[in-house]
Amino acid sequence: MDLKTSLAYQLAKGRLRQIDAYVERAEDLQSHQLRHLLDRARHTEFGRSYSLDKTTTSSDFASRVPIQDYEGCKGDIERMIRGEKDILIPGVCRWYAKSSGTTSDRSKFIPVPALHLNDCHYRGGRDALWIYLRNNPKSQFFSTKGLILGGSHTPLPIAGGKAHAGDLSSLLVEHIPLLGDLLRVPSRETLLMNEWTAKMQRIIQETIPARVGSLSGVPSWMLVLLRGILEQTGRETITEVWPDLEVFFHGGISFSPYRETYEALIPSELMHYQETYNASEGFFAIQDDPNDAGMLLMLDYGIYYEFIPMDELPQDGDYTSCRALPLHEVELGKDYALVITTLGGLYRYLIGDTVRFTSLTPYRLIITGRTKHFINAFGEELMVSNADRALAQACRQDGQARVSEYTAAPLFFLEEGKGRHDWLIEFEVPPHDLRQFQANLDAALRALNSDYDAKRYEDMTLRELSITVASPGLFHRWLEGAGKLGGQHKVPRLANNRHYLDSLLELLHTGEAQAPATL
Repeated sequence: MDLKTSLAYQLAKGRLRQIDAYVERAEDLQSHQLRHLLDRARHTEFGRSYSLDKTTTSSDFASRVPIQDYEGCKGDIERMIRGEKDILIPGVCRWYAKSSGTTSDRSKFIPVPALHLNDCHYRGGRDALWIYLRNNPKSQFFSTKGLILGGSHTPLPIAGGKAHAGDLSSLLVEHIPLLGDLLRVPSRETLLMNEWTAKMQRIIQETIPARVGSLSGVPSWMLVLLRGILEQTGRETITEVWPDLEVFFHGGISFSPYRETYEALIPSELMHYQETYNASEGFFAIQDDPNDAGMLLMLDYGIYYEFIPMDELPQDGDYTSCRALPLHEVELGKDYALVITTLGGLYRYLIGDTVRFTSLTPYRLIITGRTKHFINAFGEELMVSNADRALAQACRQDGQARVSEYTAAPLFFLEEGKGRHDWLIEFEVPPHDLRQFQANLDAALRALNSDYDAKRYEDMTLRELSITVASPGLFHRWLEGAGKLGGQHKVPRLANNRHYLDSLLELLHTGEAQAPATL
């Protein structure tokens, strides 16, 4: 390490020892988080309505408070936005993370009070860095600049201008401590610009001359920026532009379909990739072992975790009778819907992600998909994690293919009682043989998912999948047409209906979306 990075790392060693203690103290830490959350809830209207001042155990908490999704707490959040105090958190909240609302057609506004911002989101960012430095003792992180890609925020009309909402990334930029501001590019003013296309051009101009050592953002949107950098500079690789680039902190979507593209763009032995699991609702996990895809569940961020077995999750939205397990009751290899209680005023909140534990000592997990983003039209139960892994395998088998974006949905042959999965794939580099790539993808899915394989047996229920190749930039244009450009917005990878796919196909064939694209 250089001197600056070494000095910073010395200050982090105490925190790293606390993280190492997760192995022995997991249950105790989670109990402490719940007590802390309940103590704060006592001073809120929500806490009083559920008698949380009398709640002393996790079982009491589970019996008193129902599991809810955004629709269940939307009314209280709207009251908070209008300025009412002591609703879900003590006092008022002026900042809200605007989520793309991929489980419905409307945006969600997630409260981000200062305590949650500092004790969860910023702590997660710092811990990700400390873990990275421990794993990479030759790092020169603090002698370079970090490139952050994020969105913007605007006043909320119903709040009379007193409350603001925007991408979580914009809230983090707005409140970033002075040291973080000094280590970051581009400027705050550029990052908070509203118009995405103009902002990307400004970011390119400001970052090219900088000594960039790290990247932070969503892989798909960071890739758009890196391509713009190469186009502007006329260079063939990002390493030629930023020879000191050493790490990409990424999250939001799976990195698997993008890995080979990034490795081609950044052919440097210095380069590392570290996955994080963070969302508008909180910062949850960090990849602590570069050789293990599992991410360490962070247990002291003011979040209490529960987990609903996916085979017990009702699809009708009625969660009143759902059984949610505390952390110490989860099992390896099973898919769970994640339920969180946070300092941001979310109580037993179904976030919409599905996870699977890869280790219990310590607790490590992977994201397997979304509770409503899967294909189960024929009993195949295809999850996003299956799709990502199968695509990566098909690319490896092809030897040159690299995927930029994709989505998939079912097609029904009603008269035959059969169907297939239709895929729309935008390739960074097309495969040698599309037909063979299609067969390899289908075979990989069969190998990864026994339910899919059973339905594919002799084409009994499912025929072989079909691939349509998207024109370059199609997904970008679709999002632009929906007013959804930016790092927080993503096209759903899988859907149980053809709403997204048909709109994209219409844009591909006619140049016009079938209907306003909603996420």
